[in-house]
Amino acid sequence: MEKSIETIWKEGFLESDALVAPKLNDLYNQKSKHIIDKFKRMFRINLNALFIGSFVILIASGVVGIPVMGIGYFFILNAILLVNRKLMKGLFKIDKNVNSYQYLKSFDNWMKEQLAVNRKLARYYYPLFFLFMVLGFWFSQDIQETFKGILERPNQIYLINNIPVLWTIPVVIITGLLAYFGDRIYNFDVSLIYGQVFRKLDELIADIEELRA
Repeated sequence: MEKSIETIWKEGFLESDALVAPKLNDLYNQKSKHIIDKFKRMFRINLNALFIGSFVILIASGVVGIPVMGIGYFFILNAILLVNRKLMKGLFKIDKNVNSYQYLKSFDNWMKEQLAVNRKLARYYYPLFFLFMVLGFWFSQDIQETFKGILERPNQIYLINNIPVLWTIPVVIITGLLAYFGDRIYNFDVSLIYGQVFRKLDELIADIEELRA
């Protein structure tokens, strides 16, 4: 029996879809690989920057006379580095022998876990950065000489156990605020560095989910 015109058209569209689908899959596979490879490069660069930066700050702080700050920053930065290097191992364990959607979802799940861990850390290390900066300047020779001069003049400063209370209050308040808003500050920092990559990732996942619907 001869095929109707409608049947011929339908078969034509099916054949066209069969040709287009592999091309779309290849395109999304390439985009997925590009986005994740770009993130890996950026993540690795940032970890290397933390490592190098910790030594630069340690040396520079010693040169300018605030070694306490440098030592504190050195340990904090390297603690962040160790945690994220451990997390990075999970990134390289993601199975690449799957379709682009599964690959992207696995990466997205890893990303959410990594961000959650770092948000928790941020509520500790932002306050610690501030405290070590304050301590660094407090124990510097210039500040100690200035403070000694103030103590030589009576009624210039209120002390409890040789601690300047009015100077301590703002430090405590700022430290508390940094602890409270640490996760939000971290989100802002991350969006500045990886914001474009995250947007492309979300768009790509949304596109694939729309096609799969």
